[in-house]
Amino acid sequence: MAKVYRVNEAFDHGLLSGASCAFGVFDGVHRGHRFLIDEAKKTAAECGGPSAVLTFDIDPDERFHADRLKKLMTNERRIEALAQTGVDFVAVLPFTPAFAAQAPLDFLATTFGESFPAALHVGCDFHFGAKAAGQVDDLRAWADERGVRIFAHDLKSAFDKPITATRIRLLLAEGRCEDAVELLGHPYAFEGVVAQGRGEGSDMGFCTANIELAPMMRALGEGVYAAWATVSGVRYKAAMSMGTAPTFAEATATSEVHILDFEGSIYGETIAVEPVHYLRPMVEFDSVESLIAEVQANIAWVRENL
Repeated sequence: MAKVYRVNEAFDHGLLSGASCAFGVFDGVHRGHRFLIDEAKKTAAECGGPSAVLTFDIDPDERFHADRLKKLMTNERRIEALAQTGVDFVAVLPFTPAFAAQAPLDFLATTFGESFPAALHVGCDFHFGAKAAGQVDDLRAWADERGVRIFAHDLKSAFDKPITATRIRLLLAEGRCEDAVELLGHPYAFEGVVAQGRGEGSDMGFCTANIELAPMMRALGEGVYAAWATVSGVRYKAAMSMGTAPTFAEATATSEVHILDFEGSIYGETIAVEPVHYLRPMVEFDSVESLIAEVQANIAWVRENL
């Protein structure tokens, strides 16, 4: 795994000198992102410098549009995934209000100081600086004066459309897990801390791990899914719901996960859940008996098909 550096007062900007860098947010670290990062690794090999990813400690939209943002990864998981792409290091810029308010040229001066990379790889829609005023042409003008090569890549496509984090979020919102995974190039998963639930599941014969997700981490559409759940490093089949259960008026958990063939208390533990197939919408049942029958059918599907 690559070394991760926080770009603070102690950061040695000299690390960036002569490096070949991929620069972006990279939410989801999807196939398009990996193409851009692989291109940075290629030019690093050609010029003999290190390969690097430049990113931010938070998604900039968390600062400006947190009320409508749906993220594919937590910031911690995103940075960890970037460190696993085979680059030499990851440099993480703090996206503070002061940093975000800088004019484009000041933004670049703060980012690089007097240590200029050999190459910068960005998407063709790359913007930077206050109000995203800086564009690729501005970046090229800055780079030409400093001997930096700029590679502005067209977005990679799949099924005749560009691969973007927004497109993947829309697929997940529709419950289309398989299509989202095709664009991601890796499983989609979310993590959460197991909280004390209402207890109805236990009374009905199927215990659930109850997770309350922050609104911005709810990219997956409401419904019931076949899934995998990872507990303490062990992967189990699971049937899970996303969204509050309409049958129970006091429901609060964002996601309820029934883990097949698992016993034990995991309250307070963090588990990872990987939804892989949409089973049905969330519906309000006329009776507890009909709910139990449907949940048992969902569990049976998971057991037989995963």
